[in-house]
Amino acid sequence: MSHPESGPLSGLVVADFSRVLAGPYCTMLLADLGADVIKVESPAGDDTRRWIPPATAAEVATYYLAINRNKRSVALNLDDTDDLAVARELARRADILVENFKPGGLARFSLDYDSVRATNSGIIYASVSGFGSAGGKHLPGYDLMVQAMSGLMSLTGDPAGPPYRSGISVFDVIAGLHTTIGILAALNHRTWTGTGQHVEASLMASALSGMVNQTSAYAAGGVVPFRMGNGHPSLYPYEPLPTADGDLIVAAGNDVQFCKLCEVLGTPELAADPRFARNEDRTANRDLLRPLLAERLASRPATEWFAALIEAGVPCGPINTVDQGMAFAAEIGLDPVVNAGRGPAAIPTIRHPLTFSATAPRYDLPPPALDEHGAEIRAWLSAPTPDQASRDQATSRGQGPRI
Repeated sequence: MSHPESGPLSGLVVADFSRVLAGPYCTMLLADLGADVIKVESPAGDDTRRWIPPATAAEVATYYLAINRNKRSVALNLDDTDDLAVARELARRADILVENFKPGGLARFSLDYDSVRATNSGIIYASVSGFGSAGGKHLPGYDLMVQAMSGLMSLTGDPAGPPYRSGISVFDVIAGLHTTIGILAALNHRTWTGTGQHVEASLMASALSGMVNQTSAYAAGGVVPFRMGNGHPSLYPYEPLPTADGDLIVAAGNDVQFCKLCEVLGTPELAADPRFARNEDRTANRDLLRPLLAERLASRPATEWFAALIEAGVPCGPINTVDQGMAFAAEIGLDPVVNAGRGPAAIPTIRHPLTFSATAPRYDLPPPALDEHGAEIRAWLSAPTPDQASRDQATSRGQGPRI
């Protein structure tokens, strides 16, 4: 079951008891970087296997494929005595355990942090929930709920229209990233001390952190932000502006960039106008400035303005569809699509977002079928292991067991 030594996390075993998005996204990132990730599923499988449409020609949900490459799958019924013993042995041998049950939900199986730590002192145990393990532990953790309850939806949409959700489950993704950061920090702590710890992340806490300037506006300034459509509360111009054939994003984030914008538009007098000279003036007088910019931009198509403004150093860009965004990424050398696996089983997936000069991410395994690796995982877990003292010594050096 071993794969070639590769990746900065090679040698670490991850017991992945998570499902849907935040946890599986975290564990896929770890797997891309070399960790051995064992995806523990119920006999019914991860919910996202059935989130269709869209699907591939083979009727596999593209949602599931997006977040499960480089993993091995084992189906375990935790209400079955034999399967529960397999799950506990996996937790005992793992370096990292990731779970997103409701807080306390794994205690009845003796798979909670305290139970696992009793037989595996070096475990990095990461829990992801919707609203934390204190007063919000009874609440189900759905991204849409958090978008609504955190305030994000109150900021999204037209000022005169209803609140809108983000086009992706943004806080699931951010919570997955935060969980990954927490795991890596805890691994470094274990390297120095030999002991693991419990890492907790919640969608709600990730939301409040991820809304950065908007939550800071209230915390530090007592200001309650509101919906501004595509406008920015602190910068102008920083929004779509109409051209001869469609909108162009213009993001002049400082006074120098605004001066360059005015030069390209042939309106240098706007940069000298005291109503628009500084960012705070432009922000206060955006309703006066917008039609003046739009009048000039209407003289040429968006592609021409894009080329001219980028050459001058003014941030701007077209509003692409997803396929156009992927094509642009390929055009600038980001190579966004990689095949996970080899031969007929390979699946097109989105490239890991990081690059490394010495330890490139791997794409060895396509997202697994349900229980695809069940037999080999069970065989590995039934094999003898080193005694606990040897394991603890290896753990203190940051060397986890290999499959």
